[in-house]
Amino acid sequence: MARVIVVTSGKGGVGKTTTSASFAAGLAQKGFKVAVIDFDVGLRNLDLIMGCERRVVYDFVNVVQGEASIKQALIKDKRVDNLFILAASQTRDKDALTQEGVGKVIEDLRADGFDYVICDSPAGIEKGAQLALFYADEAVVVTNPEVSSVRDSDRILGILQAKSKRAIEGDDPIVEHLVLTRYNPNRVQAGEMLAMEDVVELLNIKLLGVVPESEDVLQASNSGLPVILTEGVSASEAYKDIVDRFLGEDKPQRFLSVEHKSLFKKWFGK
Repeated sequence: MARVIVVTSGKGGVGKTTTSASFAAGLAQKGFKVAVIDFDVGLRNLDLIMGCERRVVYDFVNVVQGEASIKQALIKDKRVDNLFILAASQTRDKDALTQEGVGKVIEDLRADGFDYVICDSPAGIEKGAQLALFYADEAVVVTNPEVSSVRDSDRILGILQAKSKRAIEGDDPIVEHLVLTRYNPNRVQAGEMLAMEDVVELLNIKLLGVVPESEDVLQASNSGLPVILTEGVSASEAYKDIVDRFLGEDKPQRFLSVEHKSLFKKWFGK
């Protein structure tokens, strides 16, 4: 049965959709059948990052409202086998989604043999975000090493523990994971950012991994490519580690230390 994973945050602009795209692509690369759903109705960014915006015919709202089947609306990724995208609508508002409709979409995906359903949540705590987390079995909470971002993530943790279907029905709680994005050890050392240890202590959830601050993330997004599919860059390696740890591999955390340039690098910029 498919595991439903919500990728969420309390604050916008922390790399949530970037994480959803790379996490879904990474799981699919491991051989799992994965659907990633954009819950950000009215904005619709996931299809841009996945590079399939021109292939959207039917969207999430069309399926929820019975205007198209899930098979009609799912877009198969051209680069990764077993990866499918369900885009959000740009022309509707969040009231077009219903709890019952979202539940039916998830059940249809389970019936179609998907292993994972990744729900890319809008930021905040309003209706769209609550619908994205309602059916979740697990949550990936994305935060930056900044006080405001961590505070808002703590609020999201409270909602996960109180307003999910699992919480309401008294089932086992949602399994919570932390992804720390835009991490810069130099700025941590200078006291301009929270250290990884401080964030983990404040939120008290399991750390999946740290994604370093990198221009490669923006360049990949602008190219319509999940950064995990970009070879030879630190952010790609970070997301690969995150997927491996999620699947149970024991891997040391990376990208936490200040890189000290050798004399050769200092002289020649290599």
